[in-house]
Amino acid sequence: MKKLEEYIKANGQIISDDILKVDNFLNQLVDVNLLSEMAHTWYEEFKNQGVNKILTIEASGIAIATMVASVFKVPLLFAKKSKTTNMSNNLYQAKVFSFTHQKENVIAVDKSYLTKDDKVLIIDDFLANGQAVLGLMELARQAGANVIGVGIAIEKGFQKAGDMLRSKGFNIKSLAIIDKMDPSSKEIIFR
Repeated sequence: MKKLEEYIKANGQIISDDILKVDNFLNQLVDVNLLSEMAHTWYEEFKNQGVNKILTIEASGIAIATMVASVFKVPLLFAKKSKTTNMSNNLYQAKVFSFTHQKENVIAVDKSYLTKDDKVLIIDDFLANGQAVLGLMELARQAGANVIGVGIAIEKGFQKAGDMLRSKGFNIKSLAIIDKMDPSSKEIIFR
């Protein structure tokens, strides 16, 4: 998606050769008009596949996934990274290592919210090492739900998770795929 690539070039901050900061338009201060265009792009890709639920992981994916759920007119379900006192013990759970936080989390959704009747579209802000997506796929597998596809805002193509998931037959629609980031020149090369 050319517009997202332009936003990344104009507003993204390259912290290192594998860390890109985009919280000024994507996942803290959110440009909802950009998110709307992104959501409509994913809608065009997946609209005829029976999606009845959008699935993401807290926290950065929630804003994007909310917009996608609105366009699809289906519920949004997000996996929590920690169990709260108001959650039941009737949970699907998976372990996920967070690249951003450099720690392992156990993500969970209530079993009554994800079922074998669901056709899920997974949405997330980044695809780096694939741990969040694999964890969400594991929750769907436990529920017997069908993962229709995965929508990613920014894929770090140099980290190969997208290639690995595609090689396993998953439909991955990344709106911007970065092949290289150079912190010294501030250059970003897109696929």
